[in-house]
Order: sequence, then structure tokens, then C-alpha cells
Amino acid sequence: MSITAGSRPDGTRPPAAVEEPVAAVATAATGKESVPRRAAKAGKVPFRVRWRRDRALILMTLPVIALLLLFNYVPLLGNVVAFQEYDPYVSSNGITAILHSPWVGLEQFSRMLDDPLFWSATKNTVVLFVLQLALFFPVPIVLALVINSVIRPRVRAVAQAIMYLPHFFSWVLVVTVFQQILGGAGIIAQTLEKHGWSGFDLMTDADLFKYLVTAQAVWKDAGWGIIVFLAALSAVSTDLYEAAAMDGAGRWRRMWHITLPALRPVIALLLVLRVGDALSVGFEQFLLQRYAVGAGASEVLDTYVWNMGIQNGDFSYAAAVGLAKGLIGVCLVLGANKFAHLLGEQGVYKK
Repeated sequence: MSITAGSRPDGTRPPAAVEEPVAAVATAATGKESVPRRAAKAGKVPFRVRWRRDRALILMTLPVIALLLLFNYVPLLGNVVAFQEYDPYVSSNGITAILHSPWVGLEQFSRMLDDPLFWSATKNTVVLFVLQLALFFPVPIVLALVINSVIRPRVRAVAQAIMYLPHFFSWVLVVTVFQQILGGAGIIAQTLEKHGWSGFDLMTDADLFKYLVTAQAVWKDAGWGIIVFLAALSAVSTDLYEAAAMDGAGRWRRMWHITLPALRPVIALLLVLRVGDALSVGFEQFLLQRYAVGAGASEVLDTYVWNMGIQNGDFSYAAAVGLAKGLIGVCLVLGANKFAHLLGEQGVYKK
């Protein structure tokens, strides 16, 4: 009968209290600790082992990290012009122009707080965010629940494809489609005029503009959001639904006690991200319709930055507005994530 290391002649292993001195004697004799003991002592896998295991994945991510640094983080250095009176005509080299532009400290931010146009754009942005959060955010959830529980599987794929197809349309095409339907020369207006009714033009109505752009966002992106919620619903075990049905739970009770709790972590995550992006309700969508309804109804912070920086050439002031907008967005993400933690959800990151 073979006797393994650390076992007694009768084949049984000594207790842990006996194994510790044995390991200590072995260490003293060889001068080295065993690999499992060293790994347990370190509490993690050695870097050399992790590198050999994951080096292919790490090398694959290096180009992505390089692009992220080049196009997302290096341009952040240009925010320094928010504290200057930047003059791009000082030099043909942009970096040299930054170095030779005079410093003005927080003057641009003080000007921003005193600008009524800035506060008008901020008001429009907040109103549109609240409206889209109330009318747009629940739509993908409701559609995902309907598709998952009502429509047959064969029809589900076709309905889902039709719903998320507009996501791939450009905003130029989306605005054109709405113009052809709801514009003064659109299908609805022409049909009403043929039957003796007065036509209308919703595309130039400043009072209804916020509802119009919300409807455009719902039509364009609601179907794409369905994919996220359907992916979360696919992870729910069918045994839960079968057990609930056997206990007498109807469709609505199964949805309330099984489906919605399964979606709650995803809803919390997307809500945190949406709140963090509250001040970025859109750019191209509003810029395309700016001249139809006027700047008073369509001016948001993104178009305001573009108008002040690109059209008026006031780069320092535009950079100050953009920097303030980004900092407020970070604070909103942190606050929304903290609120998600209070509700027992993970949010963007753990506690």
C-alpha cells in the first residue's frame, strides 16, 4: 500500500494542527515554501501566472486602450483654454497658441453664470431631460415585457427587428420622416385639407417642440433598448414561472414578482447612466430643427456650446461651459449611483 505525503501509515491524514509543524520542518529542510502555501499566503494568483493566462486578451485590448487615450483623454488637456482668453490666431500651431494665450482664471465661468442665454439653454435641457426620462425611459421596458410575455416566439424576432431598425437611421433621415408625416406639407396635413379641414404644421410649433423631439427619440431608440431588457429576461429561469403558475399566480402577479425584480438591477444601472447624461439630451437632432422652431425652444447646452465656440469663435467661453457641463454630469452619476446603493442595487460600481 502506497503512503502519500503527509499521511499516516494507516492511510489517514493527521489533523491540521499536526500538518503545520510538518510543513514547517519541510520548509526548514528545503529552504523554500511550497507553491500552494505561498499562493495561500499571498492571497492571490501570482502576476507571472496571470500574465501567462491572460496575455492574449491583454494584447488584444492594447489598441482599444490606445485609441481611448488618444481620442478621449488627451483632448481633455485642451480644457485649459477655459481658464484663458484663448486666441487661435496667435500661432498656426494650436499648442503654441495655448501657451501664449493670457490667463484669466475663473472669468469665463463668472461670465457663464451671468449669461441669460446660458440659463435659457440649461432650462430647456433640464425640461427635455425630465420629459424624456418620464416618457422615453419606460417605453423599452414596457415593450420588452410585452414581447417577452405576449407575442409568440416566431413573431417575436420579426417584431424586435422592426422595432430596433430605426436605431440605425441617421437623425437627418428621422427628422425627414417626421417632416413628411407631421409637417405642413406632410401626409396628415394634406389629407385633412382634402377633406375640408385646416392643415397644421407640428414641425414648426415651438410649444410642442419638446414633445416632438421626445417622440422622435422614442421612435428611433426605444427598440434598441429592448435588446438590453430582453437579454436580462432571458437569464430568468422558467422554473420560477412554472412554480408561480402552479401556486396560482396569474400573468400580472408573475410579472410583478418575478419579471420586474429580475429587471431591477438593469433598470437601476441604465437609470444611473441616464441621469449622468442628463445635460446631453442631444446635438444633431436639435441642430437640424433649430431654424424651424427658433433658438428659444431648441437651444440646449450642446447646441449652445457649438454656437458660441464654432460659430462665434469664443473658444474659451465654450470650453468653460463644456467643462462645467461635464463636471455636473460626473456629480450626477456619483449621486445617482449612491442612491442606487441605498436601494440595494449595484449601480455602475459596487460600494
